[in-house]
Amino acid sequence: MKITFLGTGTSQGVPVIGCECEVCRSLDYRDKRLRVSVYLEIGGTSLVIDTGPDFRQQMLRERISTLDAVLLTHSHKDHIAGLDDVRAFNFLQERSMPIYGTAKTLDQVKKEFYYAFETQKYPGTPILNLLELNEGEFEINGIKILPLPVQHLLMPVLGFRIGDFSYITDANLIPDETIEKLKGTKVLVLNALQKEKHISHFNLQEAIVQAARIGAEQTYFTHISHKMGLHQVVNKELPESIALAHDGLTVTL
Repeated sequence: MKITFLGTGTSQGVPVIGCECEVCRSLDYRDKRLRVSVYLEIGGTSLVIDTGPDFRQQMLRERISTLDAVLLTHSHKDHIAGLDDVRAFNFLQERSMPIYGTAKTLDQVKKEFYYAFETQKYPGTPILNLLELNEGEFEINGIKILPLPVQHLLMPVLGFRIGDFSYITDANLIPDETIEKLKGTKVLVLNALQKEKHISHFNLQEAIVQAARIGAEQTYFTHISHKMGLHQVVNKELPESIALAHDGLTVTL
C-alpha cells in the first residue's frame, strides 16, 4: 500500500490575508498545508479519502490519473467541496465515480451538488454513484475497508481502516469500541489541530495521548492549523513513533 498525503491542513484557524505569523512567513514547504485529504494505492486500486476545496490542485500536483472511488469521512465543506472535480475522472475512465459515505453525508452531497442528480443533467456534470455506509465492513475491488466511528463534538464522523493502515480526521473523541477496531494498526493518521485546547478537534497533547492509547508502530498527525507552529520545531518535540505529516509525504506499507 502506498499512502500519499494530498493535504494536511484545515480551514480551522485559517490565517487572514496578510498574516505575519512565523508559519505563514515560513519558506519550508512542509508548512504549506492544503486542506486535509489522503490518496491510497493498493495493488491496482486507487482511493481518495475526502475531496476538499483543494482536491483538483492536489491531484494535479501528484499527477494522479486514475481514481476508483472516493471515501467521505463527513459532510463539512472542507472535506467535500472539491467533489465536482471528479468529473475529469468520469471523462477519462468513462464511468461513474463511486462515492462512499453515511446517509447523512450523502444527503448533503445531494444538496450541494444537486445538479449532478437532476433528471435532465447539464452536459459535463459529474456522474456520482452514491453508496451508503454504516459501521459494517465493506469492500472495494476486493479490498476490505472497516469504518471507524468517532465523534467531532456532536457530529458523528467516520475514519477508515484498511489492513494495517488507519485514518481518523476531525475527531475529539474515539469511543472504546473504535479503539478495539484500531488494535494492531501499524500506521495511524490522526488529527491534531493546534497546541491550544479546541472544542471539536484533538489538540496536540490530546492527539499524543490518543496515539499512545492506540499504540500504532508509527503515527502521523494531520488536519494541522497554522497555530500549531513550525513543522521542524514541533516535529522535534514529538515522541519517537509520532511525526507531523506534510503535503506530498508518501509512506509505503
